[in-house]
Amino acid sequence: MTGTSPYGEQMGQKTLIGESVVLKAKTAKKKSKKSSDSLETVAQDFIVENEAFEGDLRSAVVPHYDYLDTGVKIEKPVTENSTKKRLVKAILAREKVITESSEEARDFYNQSRFGSITEGGKVELSLLEALFLFEKKRLDLRSEGGRKISFESYVRKARKVEPNFWIRYSVFRDIRNRGYIIKTALKFGADFRVYDRGIKPGEDHAMWVVYPVHEGETLTWHEFSAKNRVAHSTKKKLLIGVVDDEGDVTYYVIKWMKP
Repeated sequence: MTGTSPYGEQMGQKTLIGESVVLKAKTAKKKSKKSSDSLETVAQDFIVENEAFEGDLRSAVVPHYDYLDTGVKIEKPVTENSTKKRLVKAILAREKVITESSEEARDFYNQSRFGSITEGGKVELSLLEALFLFEKKRLDLRSEGGRKISFESYVRKARKVEPNFWIRYSVFRDIRNRGYIIKTALKFGADFRVYDRGIKPGEDHAMWVVYPVHEGETLTWHEFSAKNRVAHSTKKKLLIGVVDDEGDVTYYVIKWMKP
């Protein structure tokens, strides 16, 4: 399917509606990627032309998708507790999760930079971080009243707080499973910042800023250009993580190119 850009150019292999880019679902099932693959090797180039690197968006190349409006599939995870480590007790407090004060809990931060350590020695986790550890069978997650929380119940509660939760979590989980540290990037105006393998926050700057989107989501040219400007101004690479209806993620590296 082809379309015409706001600049009157004929653009193959994508659909344009007005001044919006529409990402659509692939018809053929993608081959699964190994979780050990780096973001550089699995990402596909997404080229943006500009003048003198000033962010003046000219054109973009987007793969062709056929849209399947079925919503992203959410399945209860099947994981193995291979580490045999003691479960860390944690309480869901609406927009965050607070762990017990223990060495096991603090290891989440000290070893892998999950959350932040509070003055009382507990670890404060984001909803995304807590679900990831919950899936890995590292948390004994409870409500503030002490009731045990199931995976399905947790996701329902998280989606009430953040409607786009599962899209963001799909990208968060995939990047964490590849061995990268991923943290929020609110101060950059992005969803996430990602550090290269072996690098922890404070040791060096993040390498990427990441924006998760569903495959059927629409981005206006203004929004797309703004994301590029944020990455360029912070000297970071920009990744768009496109989540399909099965929860698989395809990454697109945004690169500037002089015309």
